[in-house]
Amino acid sequence: MRVRQGMRWAWGCGVLAALAGCGGDTAPTGAGTPPTVVSVETVRATEVPNLMELPGRVEPVRSAQVRARADGIVERQLYVEGTDVAANAPLFQIDPRDLQARLQQARASLASARAARSQTAGLRARLGALVQRKAVSVQEYESAQASFQQADAGLLEAQAAVDRAQLALDHATVRAPIAGRVGRAQVSEGALVSAAAATLMTQVDQLDPVYVTFQPSNSAFGDIERSIEAGRIVLGDGKRIGVTLLLDDGTPLPVQGFVDFTEKAVDPATGSRTLRALFKNEDRRLLPGQFVRGVLAVGTVRDGISLPERAISIAEDEASVMTVNADGVAMRQPVTLAGQADGRWVVQSGLKPGERVVLDGWHKVQPGQHVNAQPAKAAPPSP
Repeated sequence: MRVRQGMRWAWGCGVLAALAGCGGDTAPTGAGTPPTVVSVETVRATEVPNLMELPGRVEPVRSAQVRARADGIVERQLYVEGTDVAANAPLFQIDPRDLQARLQQARASLASARAARSQTAGLRARLGALVQRKAVSVQEYESAQASFQQADAGLLEAQAAVDRAQLALDHATVRAPIAGRVGRAQVSEGALVSAAAATLMTQVDQLDPVYVTFQPSNSAFGDIERSIEAGRIVLGDGKRIGVTLLLDDGTPLPVQGFVDFTEKAVDPATGSRTLRALFKNEDRRLLPGQFVRGVLAVGTVRDGISLPERAISIAEDEASVMTVNADGVAMRQPVTLAGQADGRWVVQSGLKPGERVVLDGWHKVQPGQHVNAQPAKAAPPSP
């Protein structure tokens, strides 16, 4: 019985020893597993677009505040808020009755001035004939001449009063000064508006095209200017600086704009300069006051680096690529991106010419793992 127990104990110890021997080296050696195959591209210094990403704000090309130019009570609002209106379209109607009465009064004064001028003209003509025969004195004729000139001036003044009264009556119908989208009304029916106080009634913004203004630092401008002087950045002859806007989700806007104005002075408060780009906005996707991000293509960099989009891993805090060293070991490397052009990311920093970057298969390997790096096939030419 003891022999059997001893044999069982020895057999159990052997099993445990075998299990312990098997578990003593649990880490995989990879001796029997071939390394993962990845396609790589060797980094080369080529001519790439010089891209600058900046925050910007949308502004209307033209913006007109519609203010009262006549005194009175607002009778009606003639437009729908938030709609597009044509130039000279009626927006508000001010009570015209007082202005009509003033116009009638001015017209009556004009008629009186015309009668006075006609009377003095006739007197001057008669005295002119009599003074030739010395039937009246020269002084009487000169007095008649002066009366006619005064009546003529009075007629001109009365005509100007009629024109002014007619203009005030015309201003009782408040019209859009420009074509564009009209905002909400600042006054309602029954409100008293004043021409002297220039009461704000609404605002019209032209939304097609629109401006997008950027405020890059003057030091960034200086870096670009020094790079141009050193020949690292080449500007095209007579070419405009193209601008691509990025939507909230990072998708580029289909319509590309161009820089049409560069401020030559530096803002002393912020140390920045103003760039302004012009964009078509037929679908009214860009609204005044909207904040956007723009990618400016400022010439080209002679010795720049770019990679296909699929080689870049973009996280919340940084972008990175997977590189393969001379020993065939994959390593993760952070990079700084400057924007996209022709389906490739422009790499501002983080890579050097000669390094091998994994294009396909980087998501299947971990840093420090041996890989089988194969040159990536050339992309077929675009049709």
